[in-house]
Amino acid sequence: MVSEPNNWGRFGPDDQRGTLNLLTGETVLRALGAATTGQVVSLSMPIRGATSSAAPSGVPHLRGRPLPQHFMSVDGGDYAAGARAVGPGLRMADDALIVTHHGTTTHMDALCHMWSGEELYNGHPAARVRSYGATRCGIETVGGVVARGVLFDLPRHLGLDHLPVDFRADGELLEEIAPDVRPGDVAVIRTGWPLTWERSREEYWSGQPGLSADGGRWLAARDVAVVASDNAAIGGLNSGQLADEGLADDLHMILLWRHGVHLAEMLWLEELADVIRAGAAGRTEFVFVAAPLKIEGGTGSPINPLAIL
Repeated sequence: MVSEPNNWGRFGPDDQRGTLNLLTGETVLRALGAATTGQVVSLSMPIRGATSSAAPSGVPHLRGRPLPQHFMSVDGGDYAAGARAVGPGLRMADDALIVTHHGTTTHMDALCHMWSGEELYNGHPAARVRSYGATRCGIETVGGVVARGVLFDLPRHLGLDHLPVDFRADGELLEEIAPDVRPGDVAVIRTGWPLTWERSREEYWSGQPGLSADGGRWLAARDVAVVASDNAAIGGLNSGQLADEGLADDLHMILLWRHGVHLAEMLWLEELADVIRAGAAGRTEFVFVAAPLKIEGGTGSPINPLAIL
């Protein structure tokens, strides 16, 4: 059993959804008021290319992780032997399968993604996570997320294009940007780090900026439903693409395991940031919508998050 402040038992002994429980009908209806223009912006990285193409390497990803793969049946060079005839003069190309991996495309982590000892979030047995899937806290328990999104545009606040590679954002900085975070919000953290990808792959892989443990605890204390970021791990990474924090301060342990806060990683936030900069001064809120695939027992799923302004 985890000892420091946590949400274990808060939503009942069988809970598998964590702070998503705060997204009641009343909370969702209130969140819808954050949209004022109706403009919709996708916050997803593209899934690009197939096994016969080098195109996936053109999308930011962690070095050494399996690249997103988009299998098609159209020309015999990908998944199946040629396109199907579906009528006189008609042919069909089928998307047969998409394979992704944490760290290679926009995705949401389930509460069974990481844990310590023999227990998942809320004390569920870690032995329930097997090669065929997790029978507790899988991604299928999420359903859909409709909430007020709050953009923490860290580089803009500091007058930068993107954060330095070793930057770790604490609670004091988050408080300066958006002090009015409320229970059930989705905290969207922009580091700007994906901008380095086109300039230099080696720079992108030299590490990543992100939240500090203090920043994660600040958000957990405010009962956010989800923390989303344009980096690969919410927290920062070193040149080995690993977190430097110990177990007590690891962001996944703080948010996923102790507090039941789902994480969404590798978002594309540049368009959203541009739209917000061009809009009403001081505005940080919008409607955040996302739904993972209903993969039973999945530790995560690709998502296409939407911001409705």
